[in-house]
Amino acid sequence: MTNLLKATALTACIAALVCGTSAAQAQAAKQPLRIGMTFQELNNPYFVSMKQAPEEAAASIGATVVTTDARHDVAKQIGDVEDMIQKKVDILLLNPTDSTGVQSAVRSAKKANLVVVAVDANAQGPVDSFVGSKNTDAGRLACDYLAKNIGEKGDVAILDGIPVVPILERVKGCREALARYPGIKVVSTQNGKQERATALTVTENILQANKDLKGIFSVNDGGSMGALAAIEASGKDVKLASVDGAPEAIKAMQKPGSKFIATTAQYPRDQIRLAIGIALAKKWGANVPAAVPVDVKLIDAEGAKTFSW
Repeated sequence: MTNLLKATALTACIAALVCGTSAAQAQAAKQPLRIGMTFQELNNPYFVSMKQAPEEAAASIGATVVTTDARHDVAKQIGDVEDMIQKKVDILLLNPTDSTGVQSAVRSAKKANLVVVAVDANAQGPVDSFVGSKNTDAGRLACDYLAKNIGEKGDVAILDGIPVVPILERVKGCREALARYPGIKVVSTQNGKQERATALTVTENILQANKDLKGIFSVNDGGSMGALAAIEASGKDVKLASVDGAPEAIKAMQKPGSKFIATTAQYPRDQIRLAIGIALAKKWGANVPAAVPVDVKLIDAEGAKTFSW
């Protein structure tokens, strides 16, 4: 069975779990489930979209949701998890701000008999499962498309981000793709911190320092919007590719003559739905996979006309 078919089959099973099975409703009638969801940040449309999914799924089975925003502070995220343990949540969905740093929180949660599923980025420690996008594929797809659209030659820059596993994987995939084109040279790799304002300033500096730049890869769409603003202000013919599929990026790609040529879309809501299904199955005694990779899809200007999260 292919990964896509596996994902389709698993999604079907999860739909049955979270959309009103008698088992779920019977459990909720006895004692409503409490689901804790801790995010690395919520100042990002990707995670805002992801946040809506547990609320929707929980409502369908009479569960309650406790949501926290770590704001990229691992100490805060650890404290948030400890607070959820005190509130006696049954399931912890963990989007780690630091995969290594949250290990103590994972251990505390498991010691308290919580089901722990990492989402989007994996966490060290005894998690029950991990649900996340194929981030290496995401970087590879975006940068292969970028390479072809600059004529398979020229200088390219990488707009990096916070060193969490998904970002590292995207850069790895990008470099692998670009390495297949002898005429392309990566001349600069700078940290835009996945933020519009920072990415704008960093991109301005990259453009000034590299007069012959032909393309930029951004590790996320938040940073890409700052990069796009810098490119447009410079008047240079520099192509931009990214990862995420955020609404603002999809809209920007559709503008006539846009330098933003592609983004590799992820599916944040699906990741949460899968994670909740896995967590429920684990809580009710089933064996669950250690990891569930979620496919990504390259979206260009034409595809952007019909794509949305």
